[in-house]
Amino acid sequence: MREYTDANNKAAASKNRRAKLTVRERLQDLVLSTEQALEIKNKLNHEIERGLGKDTHATSSVKCFITYVQDLPNSKERGKFLALDLGGTNFRVLLITLAEGAHFHMDSKIYAVPKDIMTGPGTGLFDHIADCLADFMKEYDVYKEKLPLGFTFSFPCVQEGLTKARLSTWTKGFNCEGVENNDVVKLLKEAIARRGDIAITVCAVLNDTTGTLMSSAWVKQNCRVGLIVGTGSNACYVEKLENVQLWDGPTEGVPDQVIINTEWGAFGDNDVLENIRTEYDRTIDRESINPGKQLFEKMISGMYMGELVRLVLVKLIREGLIFGGKSSDMIQEKGRFYTKYVSEIESDKQGEYHSCLQVLEELGLGGVATETDMADVRTVCELVSRRAAHLTSAGVACLLDRMGEKDVTVAVDGSVYRFHPHFHHLMMDKISELIDPSIKFDLMLSEDGSGRGAALVAAVACRDR
Repeated sequence: MREYTDANNKAAASKNRRAKLTVRERLQDLVLSTEQALEIKNKLNHEIERGLGKDTHATSSVKCFITYVQDLPNSKERGKFLALDLGGTNFRVLLITLAEGAHFHMDSKIYAVPKDIMTGPGTGLFDHIADCLADFMKEYDVYKEKLPLGFTFSFPCVQEGLTKARLSTWTKGFNCEGVENNDVVKLLKEAIARRGDIAITVCAVLNDTTGTLMSSAWVKQNCRVGLIVGTGSNACYVEKLENVQLWDGPTEGVPDQVIINTEWGAFGDNDVLENIRTEYDRTIDRESINPGKQLFEKMISGMYMGELVRLVLVKLIREGLIFGGKSSDMIQEKGRFYTKYVSEIESDKQGEYHSCLQVLEELGLGGVATETDMADVRTVCELVSRRAAHLTSAGVACLLDRMGEKDVTVAVDGSVYRFHPHFHHLMMDKISELIDPSIKFDLMLSEDGSGRGAALVAAVACRDR
């Protein structure tokens, strides 16, 4: 009986100690110090070195895939170019006209991929795409022209050349037989040939990160980094060819550089980030569809940011630190705290909680939330989003220091960067802290990297022909 009473007393004392902590103090494990950010920057550089190395590539968590894109836009590209952007249940076809003075005109149309085509034979998918290309060319009166095309294919691929990429595995609900382990450009060309009535030259296949860089490089010729911070996170950058041990392309008469697709979302999959991962990160990972994979991405991207906030709030409720310990069915539901809520709550002026109250009402907590509770909810959102911004900044700082160029534009796209009210400024401040002070940089919102960027890769590929 004495032991039972002592245990109860200890539990009560522990609860009282927690109650005396502010929410910010309770969540210090979500705060990334400058020293930790510098450590992450150095660890990422080490993984990039391993990803570029012939003997270490296979075991690196950051694969550093070669894109085979070596030339960047110089604003002298002219003419009409097609782009095909396939990455989900809809795809886009674009006609982009590049003119003098960095002017461009863009027409585009969205086409659906019916469910039966998404899970049918691969020939059916590519025949459907070819049919839509023909429809688009007729509508925009370029049916009789032979146009270059850039193909953004946003599925996991092993790239083997500028116009060769083998699909590793289908994602996003696709399961077309006969495509995995095959070259998607070859399949597209064969479908175009089967029609026999349209003339298209597929000049390049790329992912959206490379497109982001290329789209902005046409406007800012010092652009050397492409960054996505949206549903997922990834970055590409321009690397010196001499550092790419896996390079198997020509070395004579070509630029001494190539864009590297880092696939940095997997940074930390080899446990190098364990010192900064929290119990919330581990829960996110454990309950995800790919446990143990994409650990860096799971601390940053829009797919997980809202759920991280929800997990923190649930724990604070359980400890009696917010809402008087009162909960709701909705806050206990996985995925119910959307990432857009984070941006909405942080968009309120300091001391105002209009958006926060709306969110809490949607979650069944409006009736129990005090002003202090709403301030604490905002604090949780700030801690999670700032950590994401600072982790991303450590990655960008690594790339900037690695390239060593003195004036660089970083092209950025993705919903988190685009819609979060403070992400840009948080990154500007943190990157400045972490890089060589002699480097000048800017973050530029990239316009339509997966579309315009694909056309620009095609334009550059045939610029000097």
